[in-house]
Amino acid sequence: MWPFSSVDKIEKSGLLNGFTDWHCHILPGVDDGVRTMDKSLSILDRYEELGVKKVWLTPHIMEDYPNTPESLRARFEELKQNYKGNIELRLAAENMLDSLFEERLEKNEFLPIGEEQRHLLVETSYMNPPYGMDEMMRRAMSMGYTLVLAHPERYRYMDEDDYRDLKAKGIVFQTNLVSLVGGYGETARKKAEWMLKEGMTDLLGSDLHRLEFFNESIARAPKKKAVLEGLVRVANGDGIA
Repeated sequence: MWPFSSVDKIEKSGLLNGFTDWHCHILPGVDDGVRTMDKSLSILDRYEELGVKKVWLTPHIMEDYPNTPESLRARFEELKQNYKGNIELRLAAENMLDSLFEERLEKNEFLPIGEEQRHLLVETSYMNPPYGMDEMMRRAMSMGYTLVLAHPERYRYMDEDDYRDLKAKGIVFQTNLVSLVGGYGETARKKAEWMLKEGMTDLLGSDLHRLEFFNESIARAPKKKAVLEGLVRVANGDGIA
């Protein structure tokens, strides 16, 4: 880590040099993220400019986007064939805790995240917890998975006690960089800052759906120097295996 004389913009801070993006929607044409191969390749070119080292592509698997591991693997192979750069590309999925997740539990049919393939990236509705959430999480963990909760700062129904309870159960937290510069509003920013301060944040991701929004966001700076320092600690940490 280097000494900070001011709160730098994310793009200029060096944070993204050697960065692993643990959550993004740049696998083209499979969900509400990037639509075309050309756009995906443009984003990866931009990532190379910023020094990003590794990207976990995490398309949605949910009732609205009932992707299968097989179809996503096929699209991922197309992307790899078209991409000629040096960023390490990995495929996982962002799993909504819904009825489709329950079906996948029955078949143990997932795209895990992490090189050891023992973590699942999961999400819920922003406004309300899904019916049977605790049981779905318990069943997944009983199968040997560690759950990674995507962007916990964005769940409006969760409070500090909820976050502490989830951490006590061994849930890994993945925070969106955009949240810490106010991209999702002040409530999400304050929650993300609190989790970072409390040492609850384990992984960082862009959650990139559109390059324009990403570029706009990284041109901002966190409000506090301690936030940027905390981001650097997490980015340089062990992450997950």
